[in-house]
Amino acid sequence: MFWQNTITLSVYIGGQSETLRSDLKFSFDQGFGGAGFALSYPLISAMVKDLEGCFKRYPYLVSADLTTKYCVDEFGVPFSAERGIHQIDLHGDISGLLSSHPQAPLMSLHHFDIVSPIFPSMDRFQSANHLMKSAKVDQSRLLQQTICYHKPTNWAFSVSWGYSAHIYEKVIPRTLLKRPLETFRPWSQGPEPPFFPFNTRLRKSFSDPCDAPHIFFMESVENLGGNQIVSTYVRSGSRRLPTCLFSGNHSADYISKVRVLSPVTKLIQSKLLISILSLSLSQMDRSECCDIIQVGDKNIAEVKYRTCMDDEILG
Repeated sequence: MFWQNTITLSVYIGGQSETLRSDLKFSFDQGFGGAGFALSYPLISAMVKDLEGCFKRYPYLVSADLTTKYCVDEFGVPFSAERGIHQIDLHGDISGLLSSHPQAPLMSLHHFDIVSPIFPSMDRFQSANHLMKSAKVDQSRLLQQTICYHKPTNWAFSVSWGYSAHIYEKVIPRTLLKRPLETFRPWSQGPEPPFFPFNTRLRKSFSDPCDAPHIFFMESVENLGGNQIVSTYVRSGSRRLPTCLFSGNHSADYISKVRVLSPVTKLIQSKLLISILSLSLSQMDRSECCDIIQVGDKNIAEVKYRTCMDDEILG
């Protein structure tokens, strides 16, 4: 992919692998082509003048993606990692990753035919179409994580907009909730530990009633007109765990749905857009705030998004 007549800088962006072994084998500073990488038009224009020569200088490289990185490096252009581009060098259930998506716009999901369906009640084709229902209503918020707390019950809410909602029966710091639950496995097994190049919450979290979430998946999303979008998330099943025993905590077993109210106003958050559109940094890089406006009526919890105040602590 490249841009023409939209950007005057030499830019090389892409996604890294989610498995440490793949990053070590190839490079931490390359865009993986399956997920897609992008070169700006000025960079492409410079590279094509001696592209064949570049290929001849590195005949020992075993990957076209890595060869591209070497050719780009010859022009002194750094790699910019875009966290919304996903190689998905993983196996199994990636819901833990998608439910704590980085604060970046979703741009691609590679290896979608290898992982388990992202909605457990659907096959892969149905899952992709179902996720696109959210994208068609509000692509800017798709998978963006918003976290808030309900003090009367000591619950923490984490919503991956358009995909999932989690309720925890304990107030858990945002730093921990931003780490994906390790529902997935690495792309390849080996004698070394299957480390990932990002922090995760380990599988043992699923056996602790205070750390294991009540999980809800997107059922429907609708633009109601005016300035309101309603997305609804339905419980995927019982946790089969007792209530968290922290003092003052309450069971969330009776909640069957989570309803999220969000504004129609689109989010602007991609750092790439700063270069292209010269947007102010003050418009970027802060998640939205939310309030729990209802818990329990008809077994529904209701969450309302809003703009954060300048000095608001999100906790």
